[in-house]
This record gives sequence, structure tokens and C-alpha cells, in this order.
Amino acid sequence: MKVVIMAGGKGLRFWPRSVEAMPKQFLTLTSHESMLQQTYDRFRKHMDVSDIYVVTGSSYVSLVHEQLPSLRPERLIVEPEQRDTGPSLGLTARFFLQQQLDDVLVTTPSDQYIPDDQALMAALLEAEQIAGQGESIVTLGIVPTRPETGYGYIQAASDPALGRAKRVLKFVEKPSEQRAKELIMEKDMYWNSGIFIWKPSTIDKNMKRFQPDMWSKLWSVDASFTEVYAALPKISIDYAILERAKSVYTIPVHFIWDDVGSWTSLERIYPKDEYGNLALGKVYVLETSNSIIYTDVQKVIAIGVEDLIIVSTKDGLLVCRKADEQKIKMAVNLMESDPPSS
Repeated sequence: MKVVIMAGGKGLRFWPRSVEAMPKQFLTLTSHESMLQQTYDRFRKHMDVSDIYVVTGSSYVSLVHEQLPSLRPERLIVEPEQRDTGPSLGLTARFFLQQQLDDVLVTTPSDQYIPDDQALMAALLEAEQIAGQGESIVTLGIVPTRPETGYGYIQAASDPALGRAKRVLKFVEKPSEQRAKELIMEKDMYWNSGIFIWKPSTIDKNMKRFQPDMWSKLWSVDASFTEVYAALPKISIDYAILERAKSVYTIPVHFIWDDVGSWTSLERIYPKDEYGNLALGKVYVLETSNSIIYTDVQKVIAIGVEDLIIVSTKDGLLVCRKADEQKIKMAVNLMESDPPSS
């Protein structure tokens, strides 16, 4: 089994701490190590480093080598341009197939918080047995602990022949708050971890079936591959393959897991004060409650506010209601597409 760590995202929901030049996978958000370093070390404890790979964008190659000095260049898969997980994992499958390697791959995000690496590895070894058979695709399904609107869900069904694994019936998009409350009450409903276990040949067959144009272009060998890749659609692997594939399974897991996808996720990792505030940096609060306040540059004083996210860095200032944090990515995209006039 080999592990491929996906480290090419921009992490816009963590703006202004996460910016294009230094996205969240390279930041120290949950410990003294970056999210990428934590993910790499999580697997290095249990596997030979020769079986751990990283896929990232060309602009982040130097950052990857700086943070992972033990990663050899031949284990780095480089995207000419960031296009989302569909093209990225297609490129990854091509990388292994070109070397005539078809070992089971664990494709995992680089920015997840999983403190129990032993429980993770036990589940992955179980998944490896299923993924090694035919065209099976396995994902880890996180047993939900709250109605979460920031995650996709997986609806599954038990099958005595599968043991602890379950057959995936459908993937459910990120829900509204009311729908999330309903989903967690349903039987065999799990959060989609984004961790997939499958063979390169399985990706190959599904790409040919569901994304033939993309797959053909990914195998382009002419000098314009960079331009060809840049023109590929930005599509997630969920839309490209997972939601349409057959023989998809999930293994339910109960260990602590968080995708650290937004500012409020830090509340589940760091302790808050008696008024429900999470203050990181030189922060001073008065008559303030249930707020997240971060600064890494200047002192910040918050007086008489509640339910806010306030973030101050050298790259910008964010003031946002916690209930609206899912809109941060949209706001950053608007800002970048329509810069203010001088």
C-alpha cells in the first residue's frame, strides 16, 4: 500500500492567514508542525518513507521540499497548475501506471487533524483488502458527532458479506443546518472524510468511463502538456468519479477527525475561555463572548462583540459572523477577481 498526500489546495476559508503564497497545508494551525508535516509524520510512523508520495502544484514544490526534507524528488507528483482533485488524482494515477505500478493507493488530504494514527492505520489496512479486489473503491466514513454543514455525507447500507465495511448508496452534498440535523439521525449516515483507497487501475477504468476527455488529455505527451492541463475543468474527484462509480464502500470509523477546513474548526482543537472565546495571539477582550480572534502581527482589542471571527495578519483583516464563515471563500474569490481601484 502506498500513500499519496494531496497538498495543492489554496485553503481560502482560512483567509487571511491562508493565502495563495502560503496556503493552510503549510501552516502550523494545530501544533508546532504544519498540517502537511503532521500528515506525513502520521504515516511515516507506520510505513517506509519510500511508500509515501505528495501531489502538489508547481508553485509549492519548494515549500514541500523545505517542510519535508526526507521526501525524495521522485516521490513528488507535480501539477502544472491547480485544478481541483479530479485532475490531480487523474495525474496521480497516470504517474503510477506509467511506472507499471498498481499497488493500492491511499489518497488523503494534507490538512486533516487525526490524533490517533494507529486507529487510522488499522482502518486503512482493512480498506486495503477490499480495494485490492476488482474495481472496488473504499472511503473512510466518519461517524458524525454533530449536525455539520461544512462536510459532505455518505449514506451506506450494511452487507453481511462485507463485515464492518458497508456499501455506499449515495453521496450527499453539504447540507443546510436543518438538513444536517435530519441526516445525523438517519441510520448508516457518515461524514465523507475525503480519504479514498483504490488502485491506479481502478481510477483508470473509472476515468475512461466517466471522464474520457479529461483522461485522454491527461495522457497527452506533446510539449504543450502544461497548457493542456491548465485547460482541464476544475472538478472534484467526488463529482468526476465517486458519485457515479459502482463498487464503492465505506468503513465507519470512530476516531477523532477534523478536516480543519475553517476558522470555527479550531474551536474543536483549542480550549476556549469562560465566555466561549478562542483568542490566539496578542488578543485582549472585554464584554466579548463566543468569538474567535486571531492576530500574528499587531495587538487586537475586542469590546462588546459576540459570535464573530476577527483575524488580523500582514495579508489582511477579516471580520465575519461565525454563522457566515462558509461565505469567506466566495468573498475572497470576489476580492481577487475585482481588486479595488487605486
